[in-house]
Amino acid sequence: MSLKDYHKKRHFEQTSEPKGKQHKASGSSYIIQKHAASHLHYDFRLELDGVLKSWAIPKGPSYNPHEKHLAVEVEDHPIEYAQFEGTIPEGQYGGGTVMLWDEGTWEPIKEPHEAYKKGLLKFKLHGKKLKGLWSLVRFKQNDGKKNNWLLIKMEDEYANSVSDEELLQSNSVKSNLSLDEIKHGK
Repeated sequence: MSLKDYHKKRHFEQTSEPKGKQHKASGSSYIIQKHAASHLHYDFRLELDGVLKSWAIPKGPSYNPHEKHLAVEVEDHPIEYAQFEGTIPEGQYGGGTVMLWDEGTWEPIKEPHEAYKKGLLKFKLHGKKLKGLWSLVRFKQNDGKKNNWLLIKMEDEYANSVSDEELLQSNSVKSNLSLDEIKHGK
């Protein structure tokens, strides 16, 4: 786990994204950022080993346990990114508006390093929007890449408690602004 790819993709003199660094101690923070880049998606991030392990989820999360949403693993992000909300300039990697859509803590069900390595990460979320049991399941493609996962809501008392439309249309947990309001600097 390293921030090498994160730093390589960004020009910090042109973007307000935090440069950040890898931390020695690891906490249990979790965030999701709604990101209107070339395609709208949700960046799901779990703190592990002093960085934020990150997945891009095109359809966003769902409280329906029968919905299995693609989660493409991307480069690790610095812990400092957990508070980033704003606009990445056009022409920069990930150019577009970023909203802090959810935040909280996560609690692994099994030892997280071994679970991540095996590609079956089960955890409990204590977020402002997402709660309860979830899993990330890695699957292999024919080309041998291991970066595609599925985000799945597990059956519990929160399952099916909120419709996808209601869940995904909500505003920032940091500023209570919409993506449009953040984009226009309100």
